Amino acid sequence: MRMKLLLTMTALILATPAAQAKTVHPISSGQMGERVIYDVIEAGLTELGYENSDMLTGSFPTIHLSVAQGDADYTAVHWKPLHNQFFEQAGGDDKLLRAGPLYTKAMQGYFIDKATADAHHITSLDQMKDPAIAALFDTDGDGKANLIGCNPGWGCEAVIEHQMGAYGLRDHINVDKGEYFALIANAIENYKHGKPIFYTAWAPEWTMSVLVPGKDVVFLNVPFSSLPDVKNANTKWEDGRDPGFAYNDDYILVNKKFAEANPRAWTFLNGLRMPIEDLNAAMYRINSGENSAEQIDAIAKEWIAKHKSEWDALIAKAQSAG
Repeated sequence: MRMKLLLTMTALILATPAAQAKTVHPISSGQMGERVIYDVIEAGLTELGYENSDMLTGSFPTIHLSVAQGDADYTAVHWKPLHNQFFEQAGGDDKLLRAGPLYTKAMQGYFIDKATADAHHITSLDQMKDPAIAALFDTDGDGKANLIGCNPGWGCEAVIEHQMGAYGLRDHINVDKGEYFALIANAIENYKHGKPIFYTAWAPEWTMSVLVPGKDVVFLNVPFSSLPDVKNANTKWEDGRDPGFAYNDDYILVNKKFAEANPRAWTFLNGLRMPIEDLNAAMYRINSGENSAEQIDAIAKEWIAKHKSEWDALIAKAQSAG
């Protein structure tokens, strides 16, 4: 009778594989271009025996809190140092681990179209104090330049707001906030019709493949380095130019307890690398129309196939970790 009971229990365990698989909960900002990163991550976690839940979404402060509290297990877009404040406010090293970096030297800055920059010799954000220069980028008739800024809740929003005050630009620039990618799409149409444009942008992102720095647009130097809550900030590049934003490295932010309990997942997340150039190209394809869930997943699978030797080595290393 005892043997029969043991056999029955064993059969029940074998018949319920879901009980053996840990479900992983990701969270993102909902930006479509980032989906390819999550598809790559989910493919790796699947190979390691995990199940992937539906994507949670939120603003960046909410994302950090959700990962810290265990409502989500990881997010793939945590820029250091841009998101340092969100990291610390969510609990810092006590609750969170940074895996990676996934990619390095992500840049951000203020851009205008090259034609206007060349015609009016514009090289610095500070030149927006000149009413004649500001008027070139005035889209609502109030005499101020209109800058396409970042969505409320994004890390770059705080930087821009700080810099408008630090550089004395509030009386000369209106920062337009809304749905960033809708505003950028409108700016691209204006550019195609020969109108001046003024916006902030970063890499990796598809905009860098549409409005190419040095060819279509140029970035503006800031008068001096200044970042919120950072003493002696230095955002200068080695060549002396200063875009106003420090280079950022992107990490996969992981709940600390999840990482400790899941060494295979942690090893994979910590070892994954995706070059910015690859991501720019993938995001450009997504923006150009390959934007269904199936198409984005296909782009992710193409990327994995292109890097198969490194991928297989990372999966093997992760499997041996647990």
